[in-house]
Amino acid sequence: MLRFECESRGSRREFLRLGLLAGGGLTGLSPLASRPAAGWEASPAAAQPVGDRRRAIPGFGRAKSVLLIYASGGQSQLETWDPKPNAPLDVRGEFAPIDTAIPGVQFGEHMPRLAQVADRLTIVRSMSHEDLDHGSASYLALTGRYHARRTSNPPPSSNDFPTYGAVLKQVRPSHRFPYDAVHVNGPALVPFTPAPGQNHGFLGRNVDPLLVGDVTEQQVALPGLSARPELPPVRLRARQTLKATLDTYHRRLAGHPGADDLNTLYGQALEVLSTPRCRAAFDLDAEPPALRDRYGRHRSGQACLLARRLIEAGTPLVTVIWNHSNRGQDREPMTTDAYGWDTHNDIFYALREHLLPRFDASFATLLEDLDVRGLLDETLVVCMGEFGRAPRIALEKNFAGSSPGRKHWASVYSIVMAGAGVGRGRVLGASDRQAAEPVTQRYGPWDVAATMFAALGIDPRGHFHDALQRPFPITVGNPMDELYT
Repeated sequence: MLRFECESRGSRREFLRLGLLAGGGLTGLSPLASRPAAGWEASPAAAQPVGDRRRAIPGFGRAKSVLLIYASGGQSQLETWDPKPNAPLDVRGEFAPIDTAIPGVQFGEHMPRLAQVADRLTIVRSMSHEDLDHGSASYLALTGRYHARRTSNPPPSSNDFPTYGAVLKQVRPSHRFPYDAVHVNGPALVPFTPAPGQNHGFLGRNVDPLLVGDVTEQQVALPGLSARPELPPVRLRARQTLKATLDTYHRRLAGHPGADDLNTLYGQALEVLSTPRCRAAFDLDAEPPALRDRYGRHRSGQACLLARRLIEAGTPLVTVIWNHSNRGQDREPMTTDAYGWDTHNDIFYALREHLLPRFDASFATLLEDLDVRGLLDETLVVCMGEFGRAPRIALEKNFAGSSPGRKHWASVYSIVMAGAGVGRGRVLGASDRQAAEPVTQRYGPWDVAATMFAALGIDPRGHFHDALQRPFPITVGNPMDELYT
């Protein structure tokens, strides 16, 4: 689905009030910004000239695109990337570990295909932060900043910091594709309402990522943008000219934020309609049926396939919402598409029967497909959730299900990264013997954000500006240099 609606806007006084809240003042980033990573402000690199600072960042500018796979709900590190076979049974769980293509490194037993392609990955096993609820932790994962209401489920707000794609469009609009950022299979729901951190926040709607929903519903992922045979490009341009003429008779709308935003969206849609290469990117039927089968004929699998096509077409930032609800299984326990990673109870059933088989096949196919096409060398791939799961199995009475699961756990969890110069077949960081705490350097979502922007050739310590021209740091983290060394 493509969203064209405009938000209602308040009075000038209300606008200024929201602007002040969004900025948090000129003396700091509180209350809405995240706490900077330790040493960020005092880093010697901060005093270097911009050119020298960029050259000092490993991997800077190596990526033409970034592909973020967001595993909403809290993916368990113990059953996936960081099994602990020597821990007690109530810690290690029911699944056995399996060897991978990286000597001495094991994954959970229900990821055999990912184990085979592990030599294309770096597994980061020492991610850590302090937010323990899905809404605010999703915001942290998708903006790189703590929410003002930490460990809560707040609704999206015009006071929010913008998501990565909105910042990207603000600081470096792309000329390779009509959209600088696309969110596929979204929005991310917690569990049935949108999580904050997925849109423009205190920036205007004109920097919103394109939101694409369920790509399995029709042949073309954006059916509203399908070319009509009776409307060739020359007639399409004529209609654009007519629209421009009519707009001159509505000058009372000039400068109105809603009208300006709508015009931007119309312009983007027109560019897609009038550019065959752009339209073709959304046509999944152009892919060989066998490849579509390998990705999986379900929402997550086809979303990954669309993401590869968008990367191929030149989209700078694509985010795949792996599962649109963090725990839709509460309403639809028989529908695998509905399952999210929030497995408080029935974790082993949910992972074994619904979540891991699809994740293993689709994500492995995506990595192989990118690599075969030569796209992995120029695409930074990040797969992460908002946190991990607790190193203790227990039945929780307040949640659906009859067998034990794991609670939320943010003290340590795992993510994976690949491509654009990231080391292949490596493990970065380590957790303790129960996967409960890091025993090496900790990394946070703010560091992932800095790494993504640096990979795109954007100084993560640069700034973007709001409507009042107040500066905000692009990120509050440090690039993860160790990924490249």
